[in-house]
Amino acid sequence: MPSQNEIDRRFHNIRAAMEREHLDALIICGNQYAGFEGATFYISGFEIVHRYVYVVLPLAGEPTLVFPREARWIGDKAKPWIKDQVWPEIPGHWIRERAQERGWKRLGVYGMSFIMAVRDYRELATFELVPFDFQFDMARAVKSEEELAEVRDAMDIILDGFWALVAAYEPGKTEAEIMAPAVERFFARGAGPRMMNILLSGSHGESEAFFKVPGNRVVQPDDLLLYSLEITGIGGYWVEFSRPLIRGTLSPRTQAMADAYPHALEAARKLMRAGELASSVHRAVADSFAEYGFSLGHLSGHSIGATMIEHPAIGAKSDIELKENMIFSLHPQVVDKDGKVCLYTQDTYRIGKNEGECLADVPWKFYSGSETREAAVSM
Repeated sequence: MPSQNEIDRRFHNIRAAMEREHLDALIICGNQYAGFEGATFYISGFEIVHRYVYVVLPLAGEPTLVFPREARWIGDKAKPWIKDQVWPEIPGHWIRERAQERGWKRLGVYGMSFIMAVRDYRELATFELVPFDFQFDMARAVKSEEELAEVRDAMDIILDGFWALVAAYEPGKTEAEIMAPAVERFFARGAGPRMMNILLSGSHGESEAFFKVPGNRVVQPDDLLLYSLEITGIGGYWVEFSRPLIRGTLSPRTQAMADAYPHALEAARKLMRAGELASSVHRAVADSFAEYGFSLGHLSGHSIGATMIEHPAIGAKSDIELKENMIFSLHPQVVDKDGKVCLYTQDTYRIGKNEGECLADVPWKFYSGSETREAAVSM
């Protein structure tokens, strides 16, 4: 659990953002969908096990955790530091009555587009509802020392799982069997359900350009496997990591993509510094790959924390000034001109004073299954 100073810091920063937007109160939404539970966990300490929850945070006064009645016995209600808790039949109806009782007019909503239940939105539609995702995320973008400790713990867990995956990698196994030892490590060390482990894969030394769930496909020596590992630790902070695996031979097209990666990643890392614009980092990656005749599949990356995807993005239009101790996932996906074949990587970075810090001590290369963590660290 965070210290009281850390909790106070979070409330202070969020309320300062609310005050700038002239909000009377803020509704912070979270649900069970992986990556969408983080905002309520961040502000309340409640861990969603099933369904959804809201935190109602007035500009002044005590916040309230609002659960749907059907979730009364789901989740540990003693764990959160917000002790005012209610279980109405329809949460939106309860929030509407509270807002009317206190004369609230302008309500911010974190998660209105993707998280808030329709039945609750209908109850609140008569108020002035202000989308507040960007403002909320920017208020929590710079991580405290307590938060950075949780991020580093999560990174140690994800690397532990990665090396278990490398050790399990063997042609003749299924994609799911290779992944399984990593997931076992993740769960044993506290990730719980907060993980999203997916895969890009293909044959003949290439990977198809769409993500899927690792399944029962039997892996061949020339299959290229790009496991995308995304988890939290007990503290709830997400990290992301990926390295390519292949036992056989890369295709010439994949090799050409691989040749472009080292320069692009290093160019991005050097720009992940205080005072730089997020768009500059994206441009460095995109321009590097363009020199080799390739384009990016999507954004270069995004801020990451207690929610899997936070603002700001690392994208062409993201002219947000980076600040020290922001945390970003950098995950450039290179695609061929037809958009069918790709290469992919993920790393988690801390924004530094002069350059970025990659939180993973794992060289970018193609792994064959013979490598060990000890040997990689000494490289």
